[in-house]
Amino acid sequence: MMTSLIGILSLVSALSATSSALSCTECTSMSSSICSGISTTCSSGSVCGSIYNQVFTEGVMTEGLVRGCTPLFACNFSGTMSVKERRMGLSISCCSTDDCTPTLPTLLTKSHNPNGVICRSCVSDQSAWCYTSDTVQCAGDENMCFLQTTEGFFSSTMRGCATRSYCDLGSQSNNNGGSTINATITCTSGGISAHKVVLTPAILCLLLLKLFL
Repeated sequence: MMTSLIGILSLVSALSATSSALSCTECTSMSSSICSGISTTCSSGSVCGSIYNQVFTEGVMTEGLVRGCTPLFACNFSGTMSVKERRMGLSISCCSTDDCTPTLPTLLTKSHNPNGVICRSCVSDQSAWCYTSDTVQCAGDENMCFLQTTEGFFSSTMRGCATRSYCDLGSQSNNNGGSTINATITCTSGGISAHKVVLTPAILCLLLLKLFL
């Protein structure tokens, strides 16, 4: 599951910092909702952002935070996904002064009320493909079935339920420390019997110095 989560964060880590007046603190925390680090200069159109995520596995919660430059249009994102016994929330908050500290992003409240959508569900930390007859009952706003694949110096795959906002992460490629990671999310609406594939361009980007989780 850890490499699968790396793939999630690779989807929001494609734009690098170049030149602009605004500077932002860049840091990663794997076990806390706070972090500190160096200041980096952002590209034009970027502000200081925080990506915050919570992962629940059989009732046990882990959290993580990544801070750095992020495009203005990526601010205020929030989405959730569920895979078998696990569910995750991901949110982004922003501020727009030099080395400011964004407030901790607010995660979507996940409903446990079934919405009638049923999706295939599997996790692979060793392959860019997984398929199973196992299913997961979607709930609340998670009315899309998603397939996420990540390929690079590792491969991972996840299937399950997601909000439409999570599906809109789409496809992304990120070069980190000389290694390229390609991550893609494709989604279907209507559950496992649907045939229409919805694949959208990535709309969220955040600078990461190193991979998280």
